[in-house]
Amino acid sequence: MEFKNKILSKEILYKLYEKGKTISTAESCTSGRLGEVITSVPGASAYYKGGTICYSDEAKAKVLSIDVELIAEKNAVSEEVAIEMVKGVTKLLETDYAIATTGFAGPGADEGIPVGTIWIACGSADDIRTMKLEGDEGREENLKNATHRALQFFVNYLNDLYPEPSDMDQVPKPEAK
Repeated sequence: MEFKNKILSKEILYKLYEKGKTISTAESCTSGRLGEVITSVPGASAYYKGGTICYSDEAKAKVLSIDVELIAEKNAVSEEVAIEMVKGVTKLLETDYAIATTGFAGPGADEGIPVGTIWIACGSADDIRTMKLEGDEGREENLKNATHRALQFFVNYLNDLYPEPSDMDQVPKPEAK
């Protein structure tokens, strides 16, 4: 696991643990990588309730209650579906927050959406932010990038919600390379 992701998982720990809040994940293209990073720090069981890997459209519909007509109309790799994934998993696992990923990591794509297109959504069921990643650096790099960017996006969301310093703010951060 990348060091920068461990730092982000510790930031999530400090923010959620201090506030008594919970998180879940709904992953398609990242296939459990977000859950792996979040649970890599001791104490994650206090705030991480679990996650889903809904790789197929059928799983998104059955597990996360996403309308099949929305998937058909917008495509599973869309902002709208990423938003519904957050709503679905926060309801399913009764969490305060969630992070969701859906995209084409490669090598194949669908319906004119290029490889490397990944939608990330995070937030609470009624306050969801989205981000679109584009650009194909190969499957493994696309997935590593999506995992890191999703975690950073969620940390930024938490920092906007809870701007007061946490214990984590006292830990020196690694320099960007």
